Amino acid sequence: MFLPIKKYFLSTLALFCFVLVAEQSSSQILSKTEKKEFEKREDSLKKFAYNIVFAQEASDRFRSDSQFIKILVRTLKLKNSFYYPFDSITTISHIYSPDSAFRIFTWEMKKDEYIYFQRGAIQMRTPDGSLKLFPLHDVSSFTKNPLDSVRTPNNWIGAIYYRVVLKTFNNKKYYTLLGFDDYTVSSTKKWLEVMTFNDHNEPVFGGQYISFKEDSTIKPSQKRFNIEYKKEASVTLNYDPDMDLIVYDDLISETEEPSKKDTYVPDGDFQGFKWVDGQWVHVNKVFDFKLKDGDFPKEKTILDNNGNIDEDKLMDQSQKNQLKKDSSILKKPVKKE
Repeated sequence: MFLPIKKYFLSTLALFCFVLVAEQSSSQILSKTEKKEFEKREDSLKKFAYNIVFAQEASDRFRSDSQFIKILVRTLKLKNSFYYPFDSITTISHIYSPDSAFRIFTWEMKKDEYIYFQRGAIQMRTPDGSLKLFPLHDVSSFTKNPLDSVRTPNNWIGAIYYRVVLKTFNNKKYYTLLGFDDYTVSSTKKWLEVMTFNDHNEPVFGGQYISFKEDSTIKPSQKRFNIEYKKEASVTLNYDPDMDLIVYDDLISETEEPSKKDTYVPDGDFQGFKWVDGQWVHVNKVFDFKLKDGDFPKEKTILDNNGNIDEDKLMDQSQKNQLKKDSSILKKPVKKE
């Protein structure tokens, strides 16, 4: 049951952590002493983070989760912890916003074959390096309609986030979170969630950001968006920067039972969302032709065909990230004093 999530974590999270290190290497402000202290604590965190996902017994997973949270909070209380990437912890998603205003930790707990729930926290970047943390409490198991409400960290719809997309409108920032939820023994969900910050600089999840106003049959706007599909299916929901679209697989029931989401699989077409005047507006058909499996222009995986990390691909991705960064620096105009 855990094989899909293992591959998902290793391919997505390792890539994000690696990109993060490459992009922030020139602005690292931690001293050698601080680095050593964080490295020591990271070793302890890594052991518990691994057991949260891979321990066979539920009691061991819950115990590891408790220990991980305690050590993580104590570690984040250290000055300048925001700048330490924790890049060796590959079973916990930890990604920064594109503007480095915050980073978000998310991970999954499996109670048994039928019940999954998420944990999470948002760490804000602060001027003095002190800790400002918002714990996220997953209440999705107690929510009948998760698409119809604006939420706070205290009643969060849980997901393991693998991407943050930054958009602006009227000088306000909108952070779109793309996430994954194992959900049930037979089906998986992926989520699109817009997060903003209120006047008190507190995170707010959802709003009138998912629009179907350009569809032939106009539907009411949603506070957030998800797709649910068969557990074994490979389904895309991701942002394509070249097209500036969020693109996802069009799904159909392989058994012609549309009421059963655990029978949904991709049909070869793609739908999407485009950012227009502060909303993600639905695009019914992204391409005019059907693509073969695996042809969607998505981020490169760093796994080989057996699901193991391919070091050559990892190094190649790193070099490309660094070249892209160096190129952008060279293109920046020099300010005159």
